[in-house]
Amino acid sequence: MAETGSETKSRSFDTGTLAAAEKVLGKEPSVPWYRRLFPFLGPAFVAAVAYIDPGNFATNIQGGAKYGYTLLWVIVASNFIAMFIQTLSAKLGIATGLNLSELCREHFPRPMVWVMWVIMEVVAIATDLAEFVGAAIGLFLLFHIPLVWAGILTGVITFLVLGLQRYGFRPIEAVIAAMIGVVAVSYLIEIFLVKPDPVEIALAVFRPRFVDEESILLAAGILGATVMPHVIFLHSALTQGRIVVKEPEKLKRLYRYELADVVIAMTVAGAVNAAMLIMAASTFYTRQMYEVGTIEQAYKTLSPLLGRAASDVFGISLLAAGLSSSAVGTMSGQVVMQGFIHFKIPVWIRRLITVIPALAVLAMGLDPTRTLVISQVVLSFGLPFAIIPLVMFTGNRKIMGPLVNKLPTTVLAAIAAAMIVVLNLYLLYSMAAG
Repeated sequence: MAETGSETKSRSFDTGTLAAAEKVLGKEPSVPWYRRLFPFLGPAFVAAVAYIDPGNFATNIQGGAKYGYTLLWVIVASNFIAMFIQTLSAKLGIATGLNLSELCREHFPRPMVWVMWVIMEVVAIATDLAEFVGAAIGLFLLFHIPLVWAGILTGVITFLVLGLQRYGFRPIEAVIAAMIGVVAVSYLIEIFLVKPDPVEIALAVFRPRFVDEESILLAAGILGATVMPHVIFLHSALTQGRIVVKEPEKLKRLYRYELADVVIAMTVAGAVNAAMLIMAASTFYTRQMYEVGTIEQAYKTLSPLLGRAASDVFGISLLAAGLSSSAVGTMSGQVVMQGFIHFKIPVWIRRLITVIPALAVLAMGLDPTRTLVISQVVLSFGLPFAIIPLVMFTGNRKIMGPLVNKLPTTVLAAIAAAMIVVLNLYLLYSMAAG
Protein backbone atom coordinates (compact mmCIF):
# COMPACT_ATOMS: atom_id res chain seq x y z
CA MET A 1 0.00 0.00 0.00
CA ALA A 2 1.42 3.37 -1.00
CA GLU A 3 2.06 6.00 1.64
CA THR A 4 0.00 9.14 1.56
CA GLY A 5 1.67 12.53 1.31
CA SER A 6 0.84 13.31 4.94
CA GLU A 7 2.38 10.01 6.12
CA THR A 8 5.58 10.67 4.16
CA LYS A 9 5.81 14.23 5.45
CA SER A 10 5.20 13.24 9.09
CA ARG A 11 7.68 10.37 8.98
CA SER A 12 10.28 12.64 7.42
CA PHE A 13 9.62 15.03 10.33
CA ASP A 14 10.45 12.19 12.73
CA THR A 15 13.53 11.31 10.67
CA GLY A 16 14.69 14.92 10.73
CA THR A 17 14.20 15.09 14.49
CA LEU A 18 16.25 11.93 14.99
CA ALA A 19 18.99 13.15 12.68
CA ALA A 20 19.17 16.45 14.59
CA ALA A 21 19.34 14.54 17.89
CA GLU A 22 22.23 12.43 16.59
CA LYS A 23 24.15 15.58 15.68
CA VAL A 24 23.61 17.05 19.13
CA LEU A 25 24.61 13.86 20.93
CA GLY A 26 27.70 13.77 18.73
CA LYS A 27 28.59 17.24 20.09
CA GLU A 28 28.28 19.11 16.81
CA PRO A 29 29.70 22.54 17.79
CA SER A 30 27.81 24.74 15.30
CA VAL A 31 24.30 24.11 16.69
CA PRO A 32 22.85 26.91 18.93
CA TRP A 33 21.60 25.85 22.38
CA TYR A 34 17.89 26.21 21.57
CA ARG A 35 18.27 24.05 18.48
CA ARG A 36 20.23 21.50 20.49
CA LEU A 37 17.33 21.19 22.90
CA PHE A 38 14.47 21.08 20.38
CA PRO A 39 14.86 17.45 19.13
CA PHE A 40 14.54 16.15 22.69
CA LEU A 41 11.41 18.09 23.65
CA GLY A 42 8.14 16.16 23.51
CA PRO A 43 7.83 13.10 25.78
CA ALA A 44 7.53 15.13 28.99
CA PHE A 45 4.93 17.42 27.40
CA VAL A 46 2.80 14.38 26.54
CA ALA A 47 3.16 13.17 30.14
CA ALA A 48 2.54 16.69 31.52
CA VAL A 49 -0.95 16.75 30.00
CA ALA A 50 -2.05 14.33 32.72
CA TYR A 51 -1.00 16.91 35.32
CA ILE A 52 -3.42 19.55 34.07
CA ASP A 53 -6.40 17.33 33.31
CA PRO A 54 -10.01 17.99 34.42
CA GLY A 55 -9.34 16.17 37.69
CA ASN A 56 -7.00 19.01 38.57
CA PHE A 57 -9.73 21.52 37.76
CA ALA A 58 -12.08 19.77 40.18
CA THR A 59 -9.67 19.39 43.11
CA ASN A 60 -8.09 22.82 42.68
CA ILE A 61 -11.41 24.67 42.40
CA GLN A 62 -12.75 22.93 45.50
CA GLY A 63 -9.49 23.52 47.38
CA GLY A 64 -9.29 27.21 46.45
CA ALA A 65 -12.98 28.01 47.01
CA LYS A 66 -13.17 26.32 50.41
CA TYR A 67 -9.70 26.91 51.85
CA GLY A 68 -8.33 29.88 49.93
CA TYR A 69 -4.59 29.69 49.33
CA THR A 70 -4.09 27.17 52.18
CA LEU A 71 -3.46 24.13 49.96
CA LEU A 72 -1.21 25.92 47.50
CA TRP A 73 1.80 24.33 49.20
CA VAL A 74 0.37 20.90 48.35
CA ILE A 75 0.36 21.79 44.65
CA VAL A 76 3.93 23.07 44.79
CA ALA A 77 5.19 20.04 46.73
CA SER A 78 3.27 17.64 44.48
CA ASN A 79 4.74 19.25 41.38
CA PHE A 80 8.31 18.86 42.64
CA ILE A 81 7.59 15.21 43.44
CA ALA A 82 6.02 14.78 39.99
CA MET A 83 9.04 16.37 38.31
CA PHE A 84 11.36 14.06 40.21
CA ILE A 85 9.33 10.92 39.49
CA GLN A 86 8.88 11.70 35.78
CA THR A 87 12.63 12.24 35.49
CA LEU A 88 13.23 8.74 36.87
CA SER A 89 10.63 7.30 34.48
CA ALA A 90 12.23 8.98 31.45
CA LYS A 91 15.65 7.75 32.57
CA LEU A 92 14.37 4.17 32.94
CA GLY A 93 13.21 4.05 29.32
CA ILE A 94 16.45 5.60 28.04
CA ALA A 95 18.73 3.26 30.01
CA THR A 96 16.94 -0.04 29.47
CA GLY A 97 15.03 0.27 26.20
CA LEU A 98 12.04 -1.12 28.15
CA ASN A 99 9.14 0.56 29.88
CA LEU A 100 8.18 0.18 33.53
CA SER A 101 5.41 -2.38 32.96
CA GLU A 102 7.72 -4.56 30.82
CA LEU A 103 10.36 -4.52 33.55
CA CYS A 104 7.73 -5.45 36.15
CA ARG A 105 6.80 -8.45 34.00
CA GLU A 106 10.44 -9.49 33.70
CA HIS A 107 11.40 -9.16 37.38
CA PHE A 108 8.29 -9.84 39.48
CA PRO A 109 6.44 -13.13 40.12
CA ARG A 110 3.62 -13.75 37.67
CA PRO A 111 0.77 -13.48 40.27
CA MET A 112 2.12 -10.08 41.35
CA VAL A 113 2.29 -8.98 37.73
CA TRP A 114 -1.37 -9.85 37.18
CA VAL A 115 -2.42 -8.06 40.38
CA MET A 116 -0.47 -4.95 39.36
CA TRP A 117 -2.02 -5.06 35.90
CA VAL A 118 -5.55 -5.19 37.35
CA ILE A 119 -4.78 -2.29 39.69
CA MET A 120 -3.36 -0.22 36.85
CA GLU A 121 -6.39 -1.00 34.68
CA VAL A 122 -8.64 0.33 37.47
CA VAL A 123 -6.40 3.41 37.63
CA ALA A 124 -6.66 3.79 33.84
CA ILE A 125 -10.47 3.69 34.03
CA ALA A 126 -10.49 6.24 36.87
CA THR A 127 -8.10 8.41 34.88
CA ASP A 128 -10.16 8.33 31.73
CA LEU A 129 -13.31 8.90 33.72
CA ALA A 130 -11.94 12.22 34.95
CA GLU A 131 -10.59 13.31 31.60
CA PHE A 132 -13.57 12.18 29.55
CA VAL A 133 -16.16 13.70 31.89
CA GLY A 134 -14.14 16.93 32.05
CA ALA A 135 -14.04 17.33 28.28
CA ALA A 136 -17.76 16.59 28.06
CA ILE A 137 -18.45 19.28 30.69
CA GLY A 138 -16.34 21.70 28.64
CA LEU A 139 -18.42 21.03 25.53
CA PHE A 140 -21.63 21.35 27.56
CA LEU A 141 -20.62 24.67 29.11
CA LEU A 142 -19.35 26.25 25.91
CA PHE A 143 -21.88 24.93 23.36
CA HIS A 144 -24.77 23.70 25.53
CA ILE A 145 -24.50 20.18 24.10
CA PRO A 146 -26.26 17.64 26.38
CA LEU A 147 -23.69 15.82 28.51
CA VAL A 148 -24.23 12.35 27.04
CA TRP A 149 -23.87 13.64 23.46
CA ALA A 150 -20.91 15.75 24.55
CA GLY A 151 -19.37 12.56 25.91
CA ILE A 152 -19.85 10.75 22.61
CA LEU A 153 -18.33 13.70 20.71
CA THR A 154 -15.37 13.67 23.12
CA GLY A 155 -14.78 10.01 22.29
CA VAL A 156 -14.79 10.73 18.55
CA ILE A 157 -12.39 13.69 18.83
CA THR A 158 -9.90 11.86 21.04
CA PHE A 159 -9.97 8.88 18.68
CA LEU A 160 -8.99 11.23 15.84
CA VAL A 161 -6.15 12.65 17.95
CA LEU A 162 -4.92 9.12 18.70
CA GLY A 163 -4.97 8.40 14.97
CA LEU A 164 -1.98 10.73 14.61
CA GLN A 165 0.20 7.99 16.13
CA ARG A 166 0.30 6.24 12.76
CA TYR A 167 2.30 9.17 11.36
CA GLY A 168 5.08 9.01 13.97
CA PHE A 169 5.75 10.55 17.36
CA ARG A 170 6.14 14.20 16.37
CA PRO A 171 2.59 14.99 15.12
CA ILE A 172 0.84 13.82 18.28
CA GLU A 173 3.50 15.53 20.44
CA ALA A 174 2.88 18.77 18.54
CA VAL A 175 -0.92 18.60 18.93
CA ILE A 176 -0.72 17.82 22.65
CA ALA A 177 1.87 20.56 23.26
CA ALA A 178 -0.45 23.01 21.46
CA MET A 179 -3.32 22.03 23.76
CA ILE A 180 -1.08 22.56 26.80
CA GLY A 181 -0.35 26.00 25.38
CA VAL A 182 -4.09 26.75 25.18
CA VAL A 183 -4.57 25.80 28.86
CA ALA A 184 -1.50 27.79 29.97
CA VAL A 185 -2.51 30.94 28.07
CA SER A 186 -6.07 30.62 29.39
CA TYR A 187 -4.84 30.68 32.97
CA LEU A 188 -2.49 33.56 32.33
CA ILE A 189 -5.60 35.49 31.29
CA GLU A 190 -7.53 34.29 34.36
CA ILE A 191 -4.73 35.38 36.73
CA PHE A 192 -4.61 38.79 35.04
CA LEU A 193 -8.35 39.15 35.58
CA VAL A 194 -8.47 38.11 39.27
CA LYS A 195 -5.34 40.06 40.39
CA PRO A 196 -4.35 37.82 43.35
CA ASP A 197 -2.45 38.94 46.45
CA PRO A 198 1.23 37.92 45.98
CA VAL A 199 2.03 38.16 49.72
CA GLU A 200 -0.73 35.72 50.66
CA ILE A 201 0.39 33.39 47.88
CA ALA A 202 3.98 33.38 49.16
CA LEU A 203 2.83 32.70 52.74
CA ALA A 204 0.67 29.78 51.59
CA VAL A 205 3.53 28.21 49.64
CA PHE A 206 6.00 28.33 52.52
CA ARG A 207 3.59 27.59 55.41
CA PRO A 208 2.38 23.97 55.06
CA ARG A 209 -0.78 23.14 57.02
CA PHE A 210 -4.16 21.43 56.93
CA VAL A 211 -7.43 22.82 58.27
CA ASP A 212 -9.62 19.73 58.73
CA GLU A 213 -10.16 16.19 57.41
CA GLU A 214 -11.82 17.48 54.24
CA SER A 215 -8.67 19.46 53.47
CA ILE A 216 -6.68 16.22 53.80
CA LEU A 217 -9.07 14.52 51.37
CA LEU A 218 -8.59 17.37 48.90
CA ALA A 219 -4.80 17.24 49.43
CA ALA A 220 -4.83 13.53 48.55
CA GLY A 221 -6.94 14.35 45.49
CA ILE A 222 -4.48 17.07 44.47
CA LEU A 223 -1.61 14.60 44.92
CA GLY A 224 -3.45 11.97 42.89
CA ALA A 225 -4.21 14.55 40.20
CA THR A 226 -0.63 15.82 40.12
CA VAL A 227 1.56 12.72 40.54
CA MET A 228 -0.31 10.33 38.27
CA PRO A 229 0.53 6.61 38.15
CA HIS A 230 -0.46 5.95 34.54
CA VAL A 231 1.95 8.53 33.11
CA ILE A 232 4.81 7.10 35.17
CA PHE A 233 4.35 3.99 33.03
CA LEU A 234 3.73 6.01 29.86
CA HIS A 235 6.78 8.28 30.15
CA SER A 236 9.16 5.32 30.27
CA ALA A 237 7.48 4.00 27.10
CA LEU A 238 7.78 7.37 25.33
CA THR A 239 11.57 7.45 25.85
CA GLN A 240 12.37 3.73 25.48
CA GLY A 241 12.77 3.75 21.72
CA ARG A 242 12.47 7.38 20.69
CA ILE A 243 16.22 8.09 20.44
CA VAL A 244 18.36 4.96 20.84
CA VAL A 245 22.02 5.21 21.84
CA LYS A 246 24.35 2.69 23.49
CA GLU A 247 27.56 4.54 24.36
CA PRO A 248 27.67 5.54 28.06
CA GLU A 249 28.63 9.16 27.32
CA LYS A 250 25.84 9.58 24.78
CA LEU A 251 23.38 7.96 27.19
CA LYS A 252 24.27 10.49 29.88
CA ARG A 253 24.04 13.36 27.41
CA LEU A 254 20.64 12.13 26.19
CA TYR A 255 19.44 11.89 29.78
CA ARG A 256 20.48 15.50 30.48
CA TYR A 257 18.44 16.73 27.51
CA GLU A 258 15.42 14.66 28.56
CA LEU A 259 15.84 16.12 32.06
CA ALA A 260 15.50 19.59 30.52
CA ASP A 261 12.34 18.38 28.74
CA VAL A 262 10.88 17.28 32.09
CA VAL A 263 11.81 20.50 33.91
CA ILE A 264 10.27 22.74 31.23
CA ALA A 265 7.08 20.70 30.78
CA MET A 266 6.46 20.13 34.48
CA THR A 267 7.17 23.77 35.34
CA VAL A 268 4.42 24.77 32.91
CA ALA A 269 2.08 22.14 34.37
CA GLY A 270 2.85 23.21 37.94
CA ALA A 271 2.25 26.87 37.13
CA VAL A 272 -1.12 26.02 35.56
CA ASN A 273 -2.12 23.95 38.60
CA ALA A 274 -1.17 26.76 40.96
CA ALA A 275 -3.08 29.24 38.79
CA MET A 276 -6.22 27.09 39.00
CA LEU A 277 -6.24 27.19 42.80
CA ILE A 278 -5.23 30.86 42.92
CA MET A 279 -8.08 31.77 40.57
CA ALA A 280 -10.61 29.91 42.75
CA ALA A 281 -9.22 31.39 45.98
CA SER A 282 -9.05 34.96 44.65
CA THR A 283 -12.50 34.82 43.06
CA PHE A 284 -14.61 32.70 45.40
CA TYR A 285 -12.91 32.37 48.80
CA THR A 286 -12.24 36.09 49.12
CA ARG A 287 -15.97 36.72 48.52
CA GLN A 288 -16.89 34.04 51.10
CA MET A 289 -18.37 31.87 48.33
CA TYR A 290 -17.06 28.68 49.96
CA GLU A 291 -19.63 26.40 48.38
CA VAL A 292 -18.56 27.08 44.79
CA GLY A 293 -17.11 23.59 44.64
CA THR A 294 -18.06 22.35 41.19
CA ILE A 295 -16.77 23.11 37.72
CA GLU A 296 -20.24 24.13 36.53
CA GLN A 297 -20.72 26.54 39.44
CA ALA A 298 -17.30 28.05 38.81
CA TYR A 299 -18.09 28.60 35.14
CA LYS A 300 -21.50 30.20 35.83
CA THR A 301 -20.19 32.34 38.69
CA LEU A 302 -17.14 33.69 36.87
CA SER A 303 -19.23 35.56 34.32
CA PRO A 304 -21.09 37.93 36.70
CA LEU A 305 -17.97 38.37 38.86
CA LEU A 306 -15.30 38.89 36.20
CA GLY A 307 -17.15 39.14 32.90
CA ARG A 308 -18.19 36.72 30.15
CA ALA A 309 -14.62 36.43 28.86
CA ALA A 310 -13.47 34.84 32.14
CA SER A 311 -16.03 32.04 31.97
CA ASP A 312 -15.40 31.41 28.25
CA VAL A 313 -11.63 31.22 28.78
CA PHE A 314 -12.24 28.81 31.66
CA GLY A 315 -14.43 26.60 29.46
CA ILE A 316 -11.93 26.58 26.60
CA SER A 317 -9.10 25.58 28.93
CA LEU A 318 -11.23 22.77 30.42
CA LEU A 319 -12.09 21.45 26.95
CA ALA A 320 -8.46 21.52 25.76
CA ALA A 321 -7.29 19.81 28.96
CA GLY A 322 -9.97 17.12 28.72
CA LEU A 323 -9.42 16.25 25.06
CA SER A 324 -5.64 16.08 25.28
CA SER A 325 -5.50 14.18 28.58
CA SER A 326 -8.13 11.71 27.40
CA ALA A 327 -5.92 10.80 24.44
CA VAL A 328 -2.91 10.43 26.73
CA GLY A 329 -4.93 8.26 29.12
CA THR A 330 -5.75 5.83 26.31
CA MET A 331 -2.08 5.73 25.28
CA SER A 332 -1.16 4.88 28.88
CA GLY A 333 -3.73 2.08 28.99
CA GLN A 334 -2.20 0.55 25.87
CA VAL A 335 1.28 0.65 27.39
CA VAL A 336 0.10 -0.94 30.66
CA MET A 337 -1.76 -3.80 28.99
CA GLN A 338 0.94 -4.58 26.45
CA GLY A 339 3.74 -4.37 29.04
CA PHE A 340 2.20 -6.40 31.85
CA ILE A 341 0.48 -9.19 29.90
CA HIS A 342 1.92 -8.86 26.38
CA PHE A 343 -1.53 -8.35 24.93
CA LYS A 344 -2.49 -5.56 22.58
CA ILE A 345 -5.97 -4.56 21.44
CA PRO A 346 -6.97 -2.05 18.75
CA VAL A 347 -7.05 1.52 19.99
CA TRP A 348 -10.78 1.87 19.27
CA ILE A 349 -11.56 -1.06 21.60
CA ARG A 350 -9.30 0.45 24.26
CA ARG A 351 -11.12 3.76 23.82
CA LEU A 352 -14.51 2.04 24.09
CA ILE A 353 -13.60 0.20 27.32
CA THR A 354 -12.75 3.44 29.09
CA VAL A 355 -15.59 5.44 27.52
CA ILE A 356 -18.40 3.22 28.83
CA PRO A 357 -17.98 4.04 32.58
CA ALA A 358 -17.76 7.75 31.77
CA LEU A 359 -20.92 7.67 29.65
CA ALA A 360 -22.65 5.77 32.46
CA VAL A 361 -21.75 8.53 34.94
CA LEU A 362 -23.07 11.18 32.55
CA ALA A 363 -26.26 9.22 31.80
CA MET A 364 -27.03 8.59 35.51
CA GLY A 365 -26.74 12.28 36.28
CA LEU A 366 -24.12 11.86 39.03
CA ASP A 367 -22.35 15.00 40.26
CA PRO A 368 -19.52 15.30 37.70
CA THR A 369 -17.19 17.35 39.89
CA ARG A 370 -17.51 15.03 42.90
CA THR A 371 -16.90 12.11 40.55
CA LEU A 372 -13.73 13.81 39.33
CA VAL A 373 -12.44 14.37 42.88
CA ILE A 374 -13.08 10.74 43.90
CA SER A 375 -11.38 9.53 40.72
CA GLN A 376 -8.29 11.49 41.71
CA VAL A 377 -8.28 9.82 45.14
CA VAL A 378 -8.37 6.43 43.36
CA LEU A 379 -5.32 7.53 41.38
CA SER A 380 -3.55 8.48 44.58
CA PHE A 381 -4.03 4.94 45.92
CA GLY A 382 -2.54 3.53 42.72
CA LEU A 383 0.65 5.58 43.03
CA PRO A 384 2.68 3.20 45.26
CA PHE A 385 2.29 0.41 42.69
CA ALA A 386 4.04 2.62 40.13
CA ILE A 387 6.54 4.51 42.28
CA ILE A 388 7.94 1.64 44.35
CA PRO A 389 8.94 -0.50 41.32
CA LEU A 390 10.33 2.63 39.64
CA VAL A 391 12.58 3.33 42.64
CA MET A 392 13.67 -0.32 42.78
CA PHE A 393 14.59 -0.54 39.10
CA THR A 394 16.31 2.84 38.73
CA GLY A 395 18.48 2.04 41.76
CA ASN A 396 19.63 -1.29 40.29
CA ARG A 397 22.99 -1.05 38.49
CA LYS A 398 22.45 -4.30 36.55
CA ILE A 399 19.29 -2.83 35.05
CA MET A 400 20.31 0.82 34.62
CA GLY A 401 24.02 0.58 33.80
CA PRO A 402 25.69 4.04 33.68
CA LEU A 403 22.38 5.80 34.42
CA VAL A 404 21.81 4.07 37.76
CA ASN A 405 20.56 6.36 40.54
CA LYS A 406 23.12 7.74 42.92
CA LEU A 407 22.40 6.88 46.56
CA PRO A 408 20.95 10.32 47.46
CA THR A 409 18.56 10.06 44.50
CA THR A 410 17.34 6.64 45.61
CA VAL A 411 16.90 7.88 49.19
CA LEU A 412 14.87 10.90 48.05
CA ALA A 413 12.73 8.71 45.78
CA ALA A 414 12.10 6.28 48.64
CA ILE A 415 11.08 9.18 50.93
CA ALA A 416 8.66 10.46 48.27
CA ALA A 417 7.14 6.99 47.90
CA ALA A 418 6.83 6.63 51.69
CA MET A 419 5.13 10.04 51.99
CA ILE A 420 2.55 9.05 49.40
CA VAL A 421 1.85 5.70 51.07
CA VAL A 422 1.49 7.29 54.53
CA LEU A 423 -0.86 10.00 53.21
CA ASN A 424 -3.03 7.40 51.52
CA LEU A 425 -3.20 5.22 54.64
CA TYR A 426 -4.18 8.22 56.74
CA LEU A 427 -6.80 9.19 54.18
CA LEU A 428 -8.22 5.65 54.24
CA TYR A 429 -8.36 5.73 58.05
CA SER A 430 -10.05 9.15 58.05
CA MET A 431 -12.69 8.06 55.54
CA ALA A 432 -13.38 4.82 57.47
CA ALA A 433 -13.63 6.66 60.78
CA GLY A 434 -15.93 9.26 59.28
